[in-house]
Amino acid sequence: MPDTPSKPSLRLSQFLPYRLSVLSNTVSRNIADLYDREFGISIWQWRVMAVLGENSGITATEIGQVTAMDKVAVSRAVSGLLDSGHIARRASKEDARRAILTLTAKGKEVYDQIVPIALSAERDLVESLSPDEQAQLAALMEKLARAAEPDRPLWQSASP
Repeated sequence: MPDTPSKPSLRLSQFLPYRLSVLSNTVSRNIADLYDREFGISIWQWRVMAVLGENSGITATEIGQVTAMDKVAVSRAVSGLLDSGHIARRASKEDARRAILTLTAKGKEVYDQIVPIALSAERDLVESLSPDEQAQLAALMEKLARAAEPDRPLWQSASP
């Protein structure tokens, strides 16, 4: 009987995209629980607020580009934040079809309260690595980001 090539098997526990996704979801969920419990904000809403805290006056499309969130997730997050009064929307002066989003005073207040919590959670996580490991991780993440998306940096600020 001739040898038949075996079909490749997928072991999720060793499949890098799966492992990265699970790690990302786990890290995000741990801190998202704090946002939700303390402020009633979902992780998706926080991502929108975080982008607006750094890049005020941009569109939902630009938020999606910066965060790699899909349009539906951005739309739902924006809708919830508009309803709760955390963000405001206005028509662009240059193009009335474009909706510009900004944090409201209420949104800025919540943003200012969440930032130290987020930075503390990041610090706790990063402190599990030595300084050399932190540098290696940063370099490896950059390398993987360039391989995954060679035409643009993944970690960029939006430009209003």
